[in-house]
Amino acid sequence: MALARRELLALGGVAAVAAATGALVGMLRWRSTSGRTALLESPFHDLDGRPKRLADFPSPLLLCNFWATWCAPCRQEVPLLIAAKRDFSSNGLEIAGIGIDRADKLQKFSKEYGINYPVLTATQDVTELLRALGDREAALPYSVLLDRERRIAYRKLGVWTKHELEREIRAAIG
Repeated sequence: MALARRELLALGGVAAVAAATGALVGMLRWRSTSGRTALLESPFHDLDGRPKRLADFPSPLLLCNFWATWCAPCRQEVPLLIAAKRDFSSNGLEIAGIGIDRADKLQKFSKEYGINYPVLTATQDVTELLRALGDREAALPYSVLLDRERRIAYRKLGVWTKHELEREIRAAIG
């Protein structure tokens, strides 16, 4: 019986080491495939049709919000994003609304809601970009907050609450 207990303890130790190693490898893989470079280098267009890359945005903090005019939760959070742009732009925050819709619809919506941040149109491969960023189902709305070093500081699937949005922006400001 003592031998069986030792074997059981050894097996448990091996399992614990394997689990810890798997968790570490998983975390490192998540960081290496975070999609940050793809996000910054992806070609988008502004509402006038000019090509834009997020890597060229001069602001040190960047909140990228994937949305669509037909998405009710997306529409719900737009006023929060407008307020965040107003309240945190002096801290270096820029918001990029990446619309998954036609430019004319995005432009009309932007005017109606008074959007005060750049709205870009997504390319056809936006689903793969969203998946690379961690949104496996490519569901909307989806936001990625980049800190001053342009590292991914926070990812959000679903509608922001005011408290959550302000907390994460303040954390990224430092």
